[in-house]
Amino acid sequence: MPTTQPTLPEAAAAAIPLHVPTAHQWLSSTTGRIAPDGYSWMQAVCWAHLDNTYRPNRGHGPQHIGNTTLRVAVELARLAPCRPGVDYLVRVLKLSKRTVQYHLGILREAGLLTYQAKGTRVRGEGGRASEFIWTIPAAFDTALHLITRVCDRYIRALQGIADAGRATMKRLAKMARKLMRRPRRSRPTGPSGKRPSSAPRCTPMEGGSSTSSSAATTTSPSESKLETGNRHAPAPKKTRKARKLNAVGRRHQLAYELIQQVPWLHRAAVPRIAWVIQDVADAGWTAEEVIAVINEQAPTRTVHRPSGFLARRLAGALRRFDTPAKRQALVTWWRDSREAERARHVEWEGAWQAPRSRAVTRLVRQAINAVRHSDAPAGRPVEQDDQALTDDQLQVLRETAHQAFLAGDTGLVTSTVAFRGRVEAERIYGAELVGRALRLRSASSHLKVGAGL
Repeated sequence: MPTTQPTLPEAAAAAIPLHVPTAHQWLSSTTGRIAPDGYSWMQAVCWAHLDNTYRPNRGHGPQHIGNTTLRVAVELARLAPCRPGVDYLVRVLKLSKRTVQYHLGILREAGLLTYQAKGTRVRGEGGRASEFIWTIPAAFDTALHLITRVCDRYIRALQGIADAGRATMKRLAKMARKLMRRPRRSRPTGPSGKRPSSAPRCTPMEGGSSTSSSAATTTSPSESKLETGNRHAPAPKKTRKARKLNAVGRRHQLAYELIQQVPWLHRAAVPRIAWVIQDVADAGWTAEEVIAVINEQAPTRTVHRPSGFLARRLAGALRRFDTPAKRQALVTWWRDSREAERARHVEWEGAWQAPRSRAVTRLVRQAINAVRHSDAPAGRPVEQDDQALTDDQLQVLRETAHQAFLAGDTGLVTSTVAFRGRVEAERIYGAELVGRALRLRSASSHLKVGAGL
């Protein structure tokens, strides 16, 4: 890769600093669009590298998107979902922990990565890595003259490109393809850096540095073996073909894919689900087609028996969707339907789970009782608690709800709204946090969440 920093002609014309503040580095508040795959995202990363308009606000660490940033981005583009641990990147890229953290921050500040769930440590479960979403900044679409349209799944979807940006797009595609290509494995080397050899290498027609000639110990083969060759020569290694699954293997593979993708099937056993879906698996159905049939009907809030619920949803499906064309039409509807999109975001285990911390539970109970006490009419008995909430306790409760919201959990706020009403919830947590939590819970796509903030 060249050492000089190349530039793009569109960058000189735009000259707009590429920097996203911390508040807009979340999926719910980003202004960029979601990349459909890692290759498309790497084109945007290459553009940011060539554009060279990113400038950090800090005075230490890397100051631009360089070759190390591209190395980190290539590893992120190969992860789906993009949940890289810092220790994993340190081990794979042979970089220091601080360097990896710097360049992850650069990708976030450039609008190329957004948080979907920030990493944290859970008591009894260990640490969890942050989960990112590949995003393409709006400056990329403007610089390359891309035409986008509104899309529920990707916030904005690419519709076309003007002639002025085609040459630059070809250049970025070639650069991204070259970076994504895996390097060849180098031959093992010894401690001195030279390739190990079991016998001295013979170099005919040229002199060698060895004092003894290797040709002196070489014997010519007999004339009887010149035609047929050596009988005891090692046979060439045969490439092992991929194992082909039988009917039972395809059933278990489809069952495993469904358990990984459908939330209310996570606790189900693979053999039992394989027995339920044996008919559709034998007919060649894919996991996406089965999920489309499941979401054809209205979702249920709670599923008590996942295998029985799945069998009920698949009853008669093999007869109604007996051709690949019908199943493909159903999958297309499921992808584009807002009702199906909302069904994929339903929390099947209930609207809210109680917090694990006893201190937070006590604060919630005190807050609800304090509000109930302040609004109770005269002559009506009210549940009393140990003491009313102080300002410090109320601040702790608000911070706890805010941290839970950033992690994608709105249950603390929405349960208070359901129990005491929105007015009282806004008195406890604030109008802004309550509004954002309700929009996140009822949104049918990431576009609505981002547009409302």
